[in-house]
Amino acid sequence: MSTHNIAVIAGDGIGKEVVPAAIACLERIAQIHCLDLEFTYLDWGSEYYLQHGRMMPVDGLEQLAAHHAIFLGAVGSPEVPDTESLWGLLIPIRREFQQYINLRPVKTLDGVTSPLADKQPIDLLIVRENNEGEYSEVGGRTYRGLPHESAVQETIFTRLGVSRVTRYAAGLAASRRGHLTSATKSNGIVHTMPFWDEVVEETARLYPEVNLTSELVDALAAHLVLRPWTYDVIVASNLLGDILSDLGSSVTGSIGLAPSANLNPAGDFPSLFEPVHGSAPDIAGKGLANPVGQIWSGAMMLEHLGHPYAAAHLQAAFESALRHGLGTRDVGGISSTAEFTAAVLSAIDALAADHPAAAAASPVS
Repeated sequence: MSTHNIAVIAGDGIGKEVVPAAIACLERIAQIHCLDLEFTYLDWGSEYYLQHGRMMPVDGLEQLAAHHAIFLGAVGSPEVPDTESLWGLLIPIRREFQQYINLRPVKTLDGVTSPLADKQPIDLLIVRENNEGEYSEVGGRTYRGLPHESAVQETIFTRLGVSRVTRYAAGLAASRRGHLTSATKSNGIVHTMPFWDEVVEETARLYPEVNLTSELVDALAAHLVLRPWTYDVIVASNLLGDILSDLGSSVTGSIGLAPSANLNPAGDFPSLFEPVHGSAPDIAGKGLANPVGQIWSGAMMLEHLGHPYAAAHLQAAFESALRHGLGTRDVGGISSTAEFTAAVLSAIDALAADHPAAAAASPVS
């Protein structure tokens, strides 16, 4: 039996609803596939901040380092500034543990209606650089309160950062359809983005089986609405990848569906898995939250931990529940969070008992 220690941070808002839903599914999968998943629950987030003035304890990163993976729900509260909630928890985790890959699948799912008129299936991966770029800490504000008050935010690209995210993205493209698209804005941002283009192109040459296209991000955003099925793997900087992945999840039906993985590919540090959606305080506590993004993130975590059959089993189960029209309201269904979770648990059992080969039918997308 494989044992994995997983730190769980439900966080804020609907995170406290979708995380328990996903944990229930993970525990059922673990029973079937003989996995020992040991969950350590940490009450960090905005409520912790309001009590202690910090999003996590002083030794929070040290505590997390003892685990194989981190399972996060959502952070953010109207009572806490976004700069505190994000920079006090998620970004320090991403950087201290060198989670320089943010992987976000974008895929149409049976039973979920896309807002697009065209019904061609969408199946692409967005690989977002996760440690530098536009989300740099370099900068500041001066002359506060005066007419000439100013703010400066520096974008930092390094050859190491751009080349390693490109290698990861190109490797994924080589294992899929062989098409890699680089998001850029080098016609308007005259120093950092041309550097990005140069390093991406140099690195992609190491993968002759991969066809690289560089596309201006404004045109790319339009094409993700007009013809998203033509894309395979998109590699993007921190900010551009953040925006494009939210757009991608929206054109497939709901941001509530979208998972993500913050990866340290070498495995030197724990990786973090979280849905793309935020804490959604407007629906928190109402039983309306869509747990698919959290459950799918759990499947990505299982695959990262070396259990592709268990991951595929879990993905097949939530896809089955959606296919049978049992989704939550945001995807056109009528199920509550608890009802949809029950449907996924039933599908897990059905796939294991009646269709044992379904768990190994396909890798997690």
